[in-house]
Amino acid sequence: MRVARTLREMQTEVDAYIGQFREGYFSPMTLVVRLAEELGELAREVNHQFGEKPKKPDEPEGSIALELGDLMFVITCLANRLNIDLDQAFTAVMDKFQTRDRDRWTRV
Repeated sequence: MRVARTLREMQTEVDAYIGQFREGYFSPMTLVVRLAEELGELAREVNHQFGEKPKKPDEPEGSIALELGDLMFVITCLANRLNIDLDQAFTAVMDKFQTRDRDRWTRV
C-alpha cells in the first residue's frame, strides 16, 4: 500500500516519470485534449453506474476511481508543463471559495 502524497510530491513523481522519456511532456494543447478525453471516460463510467445508460453485458467493468486518477495525472502533467504549483493553485481556489461563497450554501 502506498502512502498519501502531497500535491507537490505528486508533481515531483510525475515529473520524474515523464523525465525518463525523450519526448517529455506533450504540448499544453495536447494535454488539454487529453484532459477532455479522460473527462469523457469519467462521464461514461458515472453514466453507466448512476445514469440511465447501463453498460452492455459484454462491456468490461470500469472504475470511476481510475478515471479520476487519469484526470489527476493529466492535470499534473499540464501543471508541470506550465510550471504551475498545484499546491499554490489549490490554496488560491479554496481561499476564493471560502470568501466568495461563504454564505452561499446552507451550513449544517
